[in-house]
Amino acid sequence: MSPSSTAIRRTVEAYLGRHPDERDALAGLLAALDRPVDATARTTQPGHITCSAVIIDRRGRVLHVRHRATGGILLTPGGHVEPGDRTLLAAALREAAEETGIAPGDLCLTRQLLGSPIDIDVHDIDARPSKGEPAHRHYDFRHVFYLSGDEPPTTTLQDEEVSGAQWLPQPEATSPTLRAKLLAAGLDGRPEPVNASALIHDGAGRYLLHLRDHKPGFIWQSGAFALLGGGRTRNDQSLEGTLLRELSEEVPGLRLEDVKPYAVEAATSVDGLSVPVRVFAGRWRGNPDRLALHEGVLLRWFAPDELDRLRLSPATRDLIRRHAAENPPGGGPAAAPPVWDGGSRVVLNGVGVHLHLEDAEGRVLLGLRHPESKYAGDTWHYLAGRCERESALACLVREAWEEAGLVIEPADAELAHVVHVVDTPGSLPLMQLVFRARRWEGTPEVREPDKCLTWQWWPRHELPDRLVSYTRTAITAISEGRPYSQLGW
Repeated sequence: MSPSSTAIRRTVEAYLGRHPDERDALAGLLAALDRPVDATARTTQPGHITCSAVIIDRRGRVLHVRHRATGGILLTPGGHVEPGDRTLLAAALREAAEETGIAPGDLCLTRQLLGSPIDIDVHDIDARPSKGEPAHRHYDFRHVFYLSGDEPPTTTLQDEEVSGAQWLPQPEATSPTLRAKLLAAGLDGRPEPVNASALIHDGAGRYLLHLRDHKPGFIWQSGAFALLGGGRTRNDQSLEGTLLRELSEEVPGLRLEDVKPYAVEAATSVDGLSVPVRVFAGRWRGNPDRLALHEGVLLRWFAPDELDRLRLSPATRDLIRRHAAENPPGGGPAAAPPVWDGGSRVVLNGVGVHLHLEDAEGRVLLGLRHPESKYAGDTWHYLAGRCERESALACLVREAWEEAGLVIEPADAELAHVVHVVDTPGSLPLMQLVFRARRWEGTPEVREPDKCLTWQWWPRHELPDRLVSYTRTAITAISEGRPYSQLGW
């Protein structure tokens, strides 16, 4: 069934809210949506809707194809809406798959557009007497997708309609209106999570799962048990905001404790798109029967060994079991195995993890430690923490969130410097790992006031006098491209 005029009008009005100067250009489309006709039907005159897929790779390039019907002009993949297209987005995906062989699973949505059209292009079409079509107008809804993989998939062109394909840099996109909007949107081709889910546990080995309504084709993971959560909207300031909004809509009254980013998982949308999902872990110990459930069928607690009995995605099952293994009942991680040094002079080194963050002006983020802090009181320092029973990157992600409310993807962090430190003679040696994040989400905020009083961006040539010595050493070394230094040896 084709998308309704009401749904299309909502999409158009949201688009005009971002581009109010285009209302006159779309007056004909709005008039068609007011008529008792199918504005997506090819037979609707004097104009109808078409859909295109703007596919962007990791290098920020846009896929163009040569349409035979236009004499080989380079355009983004696209065409007419068909009766089986559930949404305009689905029509764009189908056209992309038919013309290029790129399947929906090879694509994902962007945080900036979230499935909304980046452009609604209006252009005139000449009459085609051979097909009985008079001159008419196309209203082309252009949807943006990123490639979900690192490399472009092999294209299989639809020979009867397409004669070639080419990846063009965004400044060379052939449509002037699309080109301008691409450059304004800042689309870099790097996928990031656009959905948020809650891995809710009670701290005693049970996990809360949500049984979704059985509405195939309309609800994600229809009729199955799943985590609570949903997709980001343009009004959400962060993915944590997305999660909190979704919980308030689905289960008002559910209040989680100790919420923190846990993992990023890949899922598949109703349209077949790849969906990176930011999973937040949080604790709750209530009775789900006492909650008002506004979406879905029911909420229930389950132990990991009960999951095989449920209709549940393998990825969710594996995620729960991994979390359960890392957080056994009893209040803490499993004890580390004893270390035998065979009578040698082996000395275990502590591991610290630090975040080197630079803003657009090249300034470095530093925090002023609380005067009563056990280490470096009233002194500026990196965002940092001791590595617990976790990987260094997991520690970085955790500390960034706990201390400053920043969400960092492990793939966006790289090891920038190592400082091997002995603070005082005879003290435990510390291997201080400094990671640089190329991208992050959020604005630094003080979330642990007993440790840090404020966050501030400092020019590298104007660092504060009261600065932890190895932090200063690392900042200087990173600016000079040196990977290692040592202090106190």
